[in-house]
Amino acid sequence: MVRGPLQAGERVTLTDTKGRRKSLLLREGGVWHTTKGAVSHDDLIGGPEGVTVTSVGGMTYLAFRPLLSEFMVSMPRDAAVIYPKDAAQILMWTDIFPGARVLEAGVGSGALSLALLRAIGPDGSLHSYERRERFADVARKNVETFLDGPHPAWTLTVGDLVEAIEHEPIDRVILDMLAPWECIDAVGERLVAGGVICCYVATATQLGRVADTLRAHGGFTEPHATETTVRDWHAEGLAIRPGHGTSGHTGFLIISRRLAHGVSAPIRKRRPSPGAYGPDYQGPRPANIPAELGGAPVKPAAADAAADD
Repeated sequence: MVRGPLQAGERVTLTDTKGRRKSLLLREGGVWHTTKGAVSHDDLIGGPEGVTVTSVGGMTYLAFRPLLSEFMVSMPRDAAVIYPKDAAQILMWTDIFPGARVLEAGVGSGALSLALLRAIGPDGSLHSYERRERFADVARKNVETFLDGPHPAWTLTVGDLVEAIEHEPIDRVILDMLAPWECIDAVGERLVAGGVICCYVATATQLGRVADTLRAHGGFTEPHATETTVRDWHAEGLAIRPGHGTSGHTGFLIISRRLAHGVSAPIRKRRPSPGAYGPDYQGPRPANIPAELGGAPVKPAAADAAADD
């Protein structure tokens, strides 16, 4: 998409000579005050992006429209956002494609929603669920600000996912919430065979609970858990070294695929670690692991027959 001159009402990113960024919403007659003097918005409005603007105190700034990754970390928020490094992993690992039917729960401030909408395009569908109306309002405003209006493929529902989920089939599921394991049964009923589920959680305890719940469900492949870190590098002449900035832990991704409905996951060849399902473990137990190794106990046939009677 070719874009013309900068206009009032658009957001720009100003970067100083030390690489520090400032997100600015342009308005006619507006002024941005800095420790190095003021910058007039009118010096940018009507001109192209990729130019420099100088403050009264002599500080020079580069002016560009923000990239999506820049907007995601600088936009207004009431809830924590999924950062670009994790959003990029989600898009790739879940194989989001143009036209995909995607369900997202825990919309937060709308950062991941923007990345998903760009990937699915106008022919796909993204149904986002958010329990808190305040967060939903912020997310809607952020999405419409970046896209200059509503996206035709986006539906935002305020409510609990398990209670409000619709019955249409879905291709991909992304859960970003405190207890995603509570929603696995509900989304599993609607996720098509071969579909992908991705849960984004912050702690190792949540990671373990999600993985165990997927195993205990029986209708998903063995979950794959990852953590992504990003390290900057400095390269100038002979001075090539790791940079001082490192983006460390933000969250874990747990990814699995839906088996055909009615098909159970095959018995795992790899035995669980000793003590993995010991007496202190209180979570869900996979049914396809022998009981002596900590799997869910299997009722004797006689007991099943009696129960049927």
